[in-house]
Amino acid sequence: MKVTCLIPFYNERERIAQVLEVVTQVGSINQVVCVDDGSTDGAADFVRHHWPEVEVVRLEQNQGKAAAIQHGLKDAQHELILLMDADLQELQKEELDEAIEAFCHHGVDMLILRRINSPWFVKWYRSDILLSGERLLYRKDLEEVMSQPVERYQLEVAINRYMINRRKLVRWMPWSAMNTYKVDKLGVLEGSLREFYMYVEIVHYVGFVHMMVQLSSFTRKLKKQKGAAQSRPRLLQSIKLF
Repeated sequence: MKVTCLIPFYNERERIAQVLEVVTQVGSINQVVCVDDGSTDGAADFVRHHWPEVEVVRLEQNQGKAAAIQHGLKDAQHELILLMDADLQELQKEELDEAIEAFCHHGVDMLILRRINSPWFVKWYRSDILLSGERLLYRKDLEEVMSQPVERYQLEVAINRYMINRRKLVRWMPWSAMNTYKVDKLGVLEGSLREFYMYVEIVHYVGFVHMMVQLSSFTRKLKKQKGAAQSRPRLLQSIKLF
């Protein structure tokens, strides 16, 4: 199965190189689309110069992550989409190879790459899974999510909600890459405020009850099996939230 990798970014010239150096070496990733969400640091030209094989979509104004993904999705050529953040550190090519192979052979609808090296407090409220920006899913499912009102930081929980409501099979795999936190980019005060407002926006968007569902029962670890694909258990039969 051919894969399109979508990478939105905003002023990530210093960090996106680490991501592209790995992603462009993965043989099963057939297309890489980077969406520059109104950067002012020359990141788009930097990517075009060093990775001419990568497609760059340039937005004149910052519109937020969800909008950037929506623009990039228009240029996606393949049915399997790999969403990837641009500020990752310590990526491992072998982990990406394994994740794509696992998705194709285990009959899942979405595979989340869990950030297992996240701080304890991030794991405590499951942000290492629920808000992971690295996930494999089908283009048709992502298009349905994007057809709804989704803005900025709401993207990941909107995808999660869609998967729960439609009883899709979602699993996670361990992923050693680490994202760069806002406090490291913006300083302790501004970074902490941005993090706080992000979580307020997320909970307000999906609602408290549905957020509790995601925190308590959404997805579990992929169990590797030899031979036939996993059966598709119908999880959360009684849950229908919107």
